[in-house]
Amino acid sequence: MKFLAALIVGFILTVSAPAVAQPSFNQFIQSLWLEAQKLGVSRKTFETETRGLTPDTSLPDLEIPGRAEKPPAQAEFVQTPEQYVSEALIARFTVQGRQYASKYRDTLLDIEKRFGTPGNVILAIWARETSFGGAKLPHDALRVLATQAWTGRRKAQFREEFLYALKMLDEGHVTRTDMKSSWAGAMGHTQFLPSDFFKNAVDFDGDGKRDIWNSIPDALASAGKQLADKGWQRGGRWAYEVRVPNTIDCSRAEPGFRIPVSEWLKYGVTPARGRKLNAIELVEEASLLMPEGSYGPAFLTPKNYFVIKDYNFSDLYVLFVGHLSDRIGGAPGFETAWSKSQQLRTTEVEEMQRILTSRGFYKDKLDGKAGMLTRSALGEYQKKHNLKLDCWPTQAVLDHMRGKGK
Repeated sequence: MKFLAALIVGFILTVSAPAVAQPSFNQFIQSLWLEAQKLGVSRKTFETETRGLTPDTSLPDLEIPGRAEKPPAQAEFVQTPEQYVSEALIARFTVQGRQYASKYRDTLLDIEKRFGTPGNVILAIWARETSFGGAKLPHDALRVLATQAWTGRRKAQFREEFLYALKMLDEGHVTRTDMKSSWAGAMGHTQFLPSDFFKNAVDFDGDGKRDIWNSIPDALASAGKQLADKGWQRGGRWAYEVRVPNTIDCSRAEPGFRIPVSEWLKYGVTPARGRKLNAIELVEEASLLMPEGSYGPAFLTPKNYFVIKDYNFSDLYVLFVGHLSDRIGGAPGFETAWSKSQQLRTTEVEEMQRILTSRGFYKDKLDGKAGMLTRSALGEYQKKHNLKLDCWPTQAVLDHMRGKGK
């Protein structure tokens, strides 16, 4: 009986024991003082800027105990490449981009001369990030970064960004009023996090300030320097649109499979629109990108593709920026049109990733996005089960995984 009583008491204590309490927002912020001090932030700035600071729990990507995750304010369905690389938006930005290319011609030439990054690529980033500065950033950056550091999914990253934001204010680089950001704390015309500012921001207009908020030359040059620091290859392209023969295995379209462009040509891959490649381009290593699996356009992606991707880790982002940069320079649209393929919901793609992981096909993060590694893993699954090989997530393939696809 004593054993039973002890077991019952232990069970009650286990069930009723509270989880480790998350520190209050204010407690968390105050706990960061010593780290801020080590970074050079004054006590006065710390107290002034954190006094009355409250969390913004409406932000996406938060982990709030006791509350179901609120989905981001984005489309319920993952956008297809055709939807994201919208021709209507590309066409509008092309017109604006050419106007800005003329207006800032000398500045862009000087940026390319200094950093090696083409003006049209920088203009395309500016367009994608803030609509050439026309998008109004709605959030208080310090509040966003503090909230994400306290209860976001990437706490360690945002903890550092919050501390650097305090350092920016302490050193007078920006006023709190001008410190507006996206929901993830990115600021200025070309969307820099605070750590990006300290690593890459430059004074390009010669006024003694690194002003990515109000100086167009500073903002564009800072983006150019960031691309250069990430490894931009001077004179190289971001990608080549290509025609892919049916003999190419779409599961090979992933960044880990890189061979010289000349080798891809031996496999039957040919540049779109009859483009002729020079000797330097032929020896450059590239991977194959098939954004819609076997459907839609395909691309060979050299190092510069991944430099842009390091600016924003999204293949669709790189496609948008790269294609827009070409269009600003006078190039036509893609030779191969996007298909009318449908996309699964984010939750369904994540379920597919989970199944592919459990069966040894996939080893990357579960994010609900049908990126290169997900499509490649899906292709391997299709081959193993003698399904149509197209490397594209469909309801039919997901149903197969749920059922007999063991």
